[in-house]
Amino acid sequence: MRPDTSTLATGHGEQPWLDRHTLRPRGLPQTVGACMSLRTGGTSPAPWQSFNLGDHVGDDPARVAHHRDVLARAVGHPLCFVNQVHGTGVVRWQPPGHAVQQADAMWSDAQGEACVIMVADCLPVLWWDQQGQVVAASHAGWRGLLGQGGVGVLEATHAQLQRRAPQSIWHAWLGPCIGPLAFEVGAEVRAAFEQDHPQWVAFFQPHPRHAGKWLADLPGMARARMNQLGVEQVGGNDGSAQWCTHSEARYFSHRRDGSPRGTGRMAAVIWRQA
Repeated sequence: MRPDTSTLATGHGEQPWLDRHTLRPRGLPQTVGACMSLRTGGTSPAPWQSFNLGDHVGDDPARVAHHRDVLARAVGHPLCFVNQVHGTGVVRWQPPGHAVQQADAMWSDAQGEACVIMVADCLPVLWWDQQGQVVAASHAGWRGLLGQGGVGVLEATHAQLQRRAPQSIWHAWLGPCIGPLAFEVGAEVRAAFEQDHPQWVAFFQPHPRHAGKWLADLPGMARARMNQLGVEQVGGNDGSAQWCTHSEARYFSHRRDGSPRGTGRMAAVIWRQA
């Protein structure tokens, strides 16, 4: 099953770093814009080749700044980046020049504020309400999905959004991430989920070649979490191969490309139009 047939459009035409294989999410209001970057079309050399947006992976800061400027100009609004730590922190958008906040999700209810989440195997999640008044972006790796005491980054994001617009119908889009045929984890990861979320054991399958290892389904777990939260309008990543960062060369993949400093970062961005 192919991903969507229409591009997540910025309104500035196609760019070589724009993911043409992801859709404009079904149900995205005209007052909301969104996009997902690729690894192609930039200036960084290997191993960050080439449109790297991560300023913490050893790449030339000037190249990273250039790529971020290209993205901001295409979006048409200032970008907010956060220091992602695989946690459950959620913050409000802050303008460039403020101290970088530590969080794994951000939200905005004002026009012209672009929320950004960077990924290189973890799952990016974009949120919006049906009226297009509030938007958010979450970074959901397995640690963020697990969280603590049953509260992960998706629950934390949803709680913040509910405070802003408690009567809203929420929509979400799951971006590319490492797929269920490539995401190998140890038994301790499965055990952690089994303790806090026993119903999620079904999203772990025994690895066919490595005894004691498991293959985990990140988008499947995220969809299950969304359903528990009452978010029924969830589009994007369905776990099929074309969404897999590990399998598709157009995406950065930490697992495929090496150490934490051995690959770049992509970005999922969402904003209210000015």
